[in-house]
Amino acid sequence: MKKRFYSLAGLFAAGALALAACGGSSGGPGATANTGGYKTVKADSLPASPTLDAIKARGKIIIGTKFDQPLFGLQNPTNGQIDGFDAEIGRLLALRIFGDPGKVSFIESVSKNREPYIQQGKVDAVIATYTINATRKKLVDFAGPYYVAGQDIMVKANDTSIAGVTDLNGKKVCTVTGSTSATNLKKFAPTAQPLLLDTYSSCAEALGDGRVQAVTTDNVVLLGLISRNPGKYKLVGKSFTQEPYGIGLKKGDDAFRSFVNDTLATAYTNGDWARAFTETVGAVEKTTPTPPALDRYTHS
Repeated sequence: MKKRFYSLAGLFAAGALALAACGGSSGGPGATANTGGYKTVKADSLPASPTLDAIKARGKIIIGTKFDQPLFGLQNPTNGQIDGFDAEIGRLLALRIFGDPGKVSFIESVSKNREPYIQQGKVDAVIATYTINATRKKLVDFAGPYYVAGQDIMVKANDTSIAGVTDLNGKKVCTVTGSTSATNLKKFAPTAQPLLLDTYSSCAEALGDGRVQAVTTDNVVLLGLISRNPGKYKLVGKSFTQEPYGIGLKKGDDAFRSFVNDTLATAYTNGDWARAFTETVGAVEKTTPTPPALDRYTHS
């Protein structure tokens, strides 16, 4: 199954290259636009924005994402490319800014360093299964949401002792430092014994070697881990939260936030969002959901 996931990613990359070769012209007669097969086109003009000015001067957008998150952000061991839904959303941003989805650089961003990376200017945006919540909105801004997940539980395939979140009480449970999953675990199973690690792939290893009895985070993240370990783990299938994923941005650059929201809105209507989902998360989730409503909030 692990090989199958990477072969899907490879087929997608090959398909994207083939579609790019068929793209419309850009940059003069006879030039071929690298679109990655998407319909989104370069914006006619870019708004005045400190973040966009830096991106234009640099010639690429820098996106913080996860490198170990199957289906959302996973580094392909064959070519080093970052595959997954979050990565594709980043490529759509590059396409709308530059007309080329390849003008993006991905930096690994784990849960605990997402806000610091944004605040310190190490990245232009974080797209990393990043739940929007009120606490985080005090530190950074968000565009989106672009997907809504639900927190669930992963256990060993033969485990029948855990059927829901309350069954985690008294048990050793792994989740990630700095995540909403850790906060939710404390809220819904207050006597659980948490093991906090840096990545969910590390949590899967802890489950496999018996250090914990369960892993809890968003259902689609767990499905990705299960897809890499066929027959070893299973999803309990009892979501107990809603997790709206947003694109984290530097606080106060409202023009850039509007631009990112506009890019998402375009991808919703022209089919690019659905295409990105189908080619990534769709490997295990066969039903493509309706895109969530964008929250174009204003600061009070």
